[in-house]
Amino acid sequence: MRPEQPPPTQRVVVTSPRTGAPRPRRPYPTSREINEQSQLGALYMRSLIRTQRTLGLLVVGLVAGGLGTLPLVFKFAPSVSRIQVLGIGLPWVLLGAVVFPVFVLAGWFYVRQAERSELAFAELVERS
Repeated sequence: MRPEQPPPTQRVVVTSPRTGAPRPRRPYPTSREINEQSQLGALYMRSLIRTQRTLGLLVVGLVAGGLGTLPLVFKFAPSVSRIQVLGIGLPWVLLGAVVFPVFVLAGWFYVRQAERSELAFAELVERS
């Protein structure tokens, strides 16, 4: 004969009674920290400035790097500079017709990303 086993016990989830309680407010809102230029506010501002500086350097690096390679291509591959597009040399077409849309797209991308980082910063400040 087997020993009789006790019936399985029912599992119970134990939670804190204060789960629905509001979180305590910070003594100073983050926006006040920024306005008063405290150490925490300075830290927040440095992070925003660092993000925007990185974005700016990235955009400038990509645009300058891309446009800076054109003279090198024309110097070391002279056959490319002899190509004609609608009777105009390829270097002139690239410099006259391609460069400006690249500048516009780079500017649009920079503004869009800068606004996105500022929005994320504002949300962070409001949440704190």
